[in-house]
Amino acid sequence: MDTSYLIIIFSLSVLISYVFDLLSSRYKTPSVILLLASGMLLRQVTNYFAFQLPYVDTILPTLGTLGLILIVLEGALELELTGDKLGMIRRAFWASLSSILVTSLLMAALFYVLMEASFFKCLVAAMPFAIISSAVAVPGGKNLNLSSREFVVYESSLSDILGVMIFNFLVYNASGGILSILSFAKDTLIMVVISLICCFFLLYLISKINHHIKFLPIISVLFLVYAVSRIYQLSPLLLILVFGLFLNNTELFIRGRLDRIFKNDLFEKELDQFKNLTAEGAFIVRTFFFLLFGYASDVYTLIEPDALIVSFLLLLILYSVRTGVLRLSLPGSINPVVFIAPRGLITVLLYLSIPENLKLVGFRDGILMAVVLLTALVMMAGVVSYKETEPL
Repeated sequence: MDTSYLIIIFSLSVLISYVFDLLSSRYKTPSVILLLASGMLLRQVTNYFAFQLPYVDTILPTLGTLGLILIVLEGALELELTGDKLGMIRRAFWASLSSILVTSLLMAALFYVLMEASFFKCLVAAMPFAIISSAVAVPGGKNLNLSSREFVVYESSLSDILGVMIFNFLVYNASGGILSILSFAKDTLIMVVISLICCFFLLYLISKINHHIKFLPIISVLFLVYAVSRIYQLSPLLLILVFGLFLNNTELFIRGRLDRIFKNDLFEKELDQFKNLTAEGAFIVRTFFFLLFGYASDVYTLIEPDALIVSFLLLLILYSVRTGVLRLSLPGSINPVVFIAPRGLITVLLYLSIPENLKLVGFRDGILMAVVLLTALVMMAGVVSYKETEPL
């Protein structure tokens, strides 16, 4: 294909995604739905002209991993560890953790009843469906009142991080037992130490680099350490989480003489620039990921009766658990936060990364797409109805 056509396709994809984002803000329609639909439409067009995009199966998980890193980093850069936020953080932490654990166990029980597989395999398959996607939830909740919006940011960001850590623990420690738990604790401690060292090093680079290109090398270092940590089966998302929290809360960690070494007069301005770059990078990666995921999906699998029945059962479990957890975690009304529990990039990426020996045989492909779409639609309906009945 001529490079001019590729440039046109890439440029139009970004512009269309930007328009979808603007429409999402105005009409409360999650952009993920529009991107997935565009990907499906593109598939029909290429089929009509007997042309297929190459290397989709290879590009999709790579984009997903890059998006995961940027989304977790973007979420961590929004978390403030101030005294007045501790109550919110504590509620969001327990809400996200308990939702993941209870939801995944109930979904695993459903898979265990429906399929002839071990409960452990069912649990691995259920875990991606138990995690809220902050990439979809945060934009969906930005028109709520301040306390609800902050809770959505903290809960969805923590759900991403905790969910991926639990998923990695299950996959990398499939043998189970006390030794696996001890090994996971040891690897986590090692990763925390590595993360702190990287944090000081990267913060020093931010304060000392005078070159006009500053942040892309820093993000590249994060990608590099993440990839190396994955090879050694550590928990690399801890690095991303710790770095984001560290950078956005330097006043808690950098004091006295350290403040003069690691920070400069332009630090706050540069931090804002870094946040903007991270947000725009996550936007680009998310755009092409969902377009390609929609393109790679078979639209006819969405209307299979078995897939639809299982999808609705998963949603019943998901929102039942969420209602109970939020009633215990949030003071006052849980509306519309209870509806903001979309599944997105995290769910897709983790499901696609399940090793072959742990995959459920006979699991319908349409379930994944259906759950992503249905949870986005429920979020849209909940936010729109709240807007109409309750003043902000």
